[in-house]
Amino acid sequence: MLVLVGLMMMGAVLKIDFTDYSEAIPAFICILFMPLAYSISDGIVLGMIGYVLINLLTGKYRKLTVGMYILAAIFVLKFLI
Repeated sequence: MLVLVGLMMMGAVLKIDFTDYSEAIPAFICILFMPLAYSISDGIVLGMIGYVLINLLTGKYRKLTVGMYILAAIFVLKFLI
């Protein structure tokens, strides 16, 4: 059953725009850290933090919403505490 869930999750990889690194790198972080952290939620959280940081560092801050900034700050605090 888990193999089928993993297969369905990998189907979404085809929709990632790998030419835009601000989209591809956070997706890669999610895919990489889900099995390494043994937690789907930790992989998603690290991908979200990476998405916000990469878009801030590349000057694409208008692409982000206020909610994304708040969630990223909360997730960073989660890992620090």
